[in-house]
Amino acid sequence: MKKIIFTLLSVGVASLMAESINFSDSIPVIKSEPVYKTVTKRTPYQECWDEQVPVSSGASGDGTVGALIGGVAGGILGHQVGGGSGKTAATVGGAIIGTLVGKNLASRENSGPTTTYQTQRKCVTKYNETEEEKFIGYKNIGNYKGKTIIKYSNHPLRRIRLYVSVSY
Repeated sequence: MKKIIFTLLSVGVASLMAESINFSDSIPVIKSEPVYKTVTKRTPYQECWDEQVPVSSGASGDGTVGALIGGVAGGILGHQVGGGSGKTAATVGGAIIGTLVGKNLASRENSGPTTTYQTQRKCVTKYNETEEEKFIGYKNIGNYKGKTIIKYSNHPLRRIRLYVSVSY
């Protein structure tokens, strides 16, 4: 325990007695070289074409609508014809006959949908990609006491400024 306390005190006293010097210096630049970065540039463009698209016309159905319309029309006509208790029979009979006739006519007209074609303009966006070299700046290289120093800048430098700290 005494050794640990003595070591801590020794380090603390030594650090209080340590001095340091800070100064600036500069070194000549041996070489300045431009630095470029490869950048991919994407330019959009549209590619369009005309296309024939099928369009259905006419209703394809089973004749239900025609049967309903025929039944109502037949019922109204049958109601006009009869009299007394025969009036009810004529209305029902007219409705039945009208339903059959309406369904038959509707299914003849809707023998199938007719398909026509319409021209539609369709477009898709594509991209042209080009690579280009973009200038980033300059890499300035110098030597200080056997160490290679590199400093980047927007223009070539003649000297690199250093900030040196010496502790003893």
